[in-house]
Amino acid sequence: MSNDQAIVTGQVLDAHGRSYFGMSQLMNLVKMMKAGEVTSEDVIYFEDMFQPGFESLPYILNQVSESHRPKIFVRCLAQSIDPDDFVHVWGLAKWMGSYEKMVCEAVRQSNGAILATNEEMVMNMKIAGWEAPIYNISGLAFGKSEVQGRVGAIKPFGDRKHRIVFSARWDQEKQPDFYMDLIEEYFKLHPGEYGVEFCICSGGKLKSNNDSYMQRTRDMQERGSLTIYEDLEKNDYYNIVNDSRVVFNCALQDWVSNTVSEADALGCNVLYPAYRSFPETFSNDASRLYVPWSIEDALDKLEKLLKKPHEKMGAISDYNNGTIDRIVDILEGNGENMLRMSTDYRKHTIESKY
Repeated sequence: MSNDQAIVTGQVLDAHGRSYFGMSQLMNLVKMMKAGEVTSEDVIYFEDMFQPGFESLPYILNQVSESHRPKIFVRCLAQSIDPDDFVHVWGLAKWMGSYEKMVCEAVRQSNGAILATNEEMVMNMKIAGWEAPIYNISGLAFGKSEVQGRVGAIKPFGDRKHRIVFSARWDQEKQPDFYMDLIEEYFKLHPGEYGVEFCICSGGKLKSNNDSYMQRTRDMQERGSLTIYEDLEKNDYYNIVNDSRVVFNCALQDWVSNTVSEADALGCNVLYPAYRSFPETFSNDASRLYVPWSIEDALDKLEKLLKKPHEKMGAISDYNNGTIDRIVDILEGNGENMLRMSTDYRKHTIESKY
C-alpha cells in the first residue's frame, strides 16, 4: 500500500488509506491479544469511533476469559449523530448508525465509555439512543507549545497584516457562501479599502464537495477581494496565522475546531458563530461569538477584532492544552465530573469550563 497522503477518494480522509491503516492497527492488536499481552488491566483507546476492523474486538472478547478483556474507550469525532457530517453527504449513514450501536454495546460490555468533545455532542448521542457511558472531555487534544514552537516567535499584534483567515475545508457544511457574502458586504461598506485581506488557507488544491462555490471563489480571486493560499504545509499555514489578525469561522459543525486553538495560541484573534459547540469552546464570550447567519453582527465584531488583541486571548488554547490530561483522568477512572449519564445532563451547557 502506498504511503501517499493525498486524498484519492473521500472528503476528510482518503477512504482507501484510512481503511487500510485502521485495519492494520487492529491486526497488530489482535496479534497481541492472541499472545496474551492484553489483559483486563489494560485500556484500548481509539481516537476515532469509526475504526475499520473494530468488530473483531467484541467477537474475540465475548469468547475469552474475563482476565483477558480490556476496557475499550472511543472518542467520537462526529459520526451519524451530526446532521452536517460528511457521512450524510455520501450516504454512509444508512449503515453507519448500526455500526455505532455495535461499538456502543462493545464499549458498554467492556466497562469502557464514549468520549464526546462537548455538551452539544452529548445531547446528540443521547437522542440517538447510545447506551454506553458518555463523558464530555470538552475540547480537542492540543499541544500549545508545540504549535508555538513552529513559528519561532509570536508576532506582535500591531505588526501584523490586516488579514482575515478562513481555514476550514471549502465544503458546504463550512458555509463558504456566508464567508463570501461577508467579504462582499465588507467592501460595500469600505469601498476602495485595500489594506484588508480576506483569504482562504488550504493544505491542498482548493476544492469543494459543492461545485457551485468554486466559480464564485475564482471570480472573487480575480477581482482581488479574496486571496487563496493552496498546497500549504502546516508550518506555512502557521506562519500565515502568525501574521494575521483574525481567524474567521462560519461552520455548521466543527465540534470545537483545532483552528481556534491554533490561532489563539499564535496570537491571532478568533471569531466564530454562537452555534453548537462554539459557545462552550469560547466560554460563552459574546465579544468573539456572532449571531449565526447574521452578517451584520459578524461584521461589527470583526471590525473590532481587527483593531487590537482580545483581552482573553490565550485562554482557549490553554484550556484545550489540558484536554489530554482530562482524557487520561477518564481512562484511569478519575473523571466522574465529566460523566454525562443523568437525565439533567443539559444543565452543563450553561457552565463556563474555564
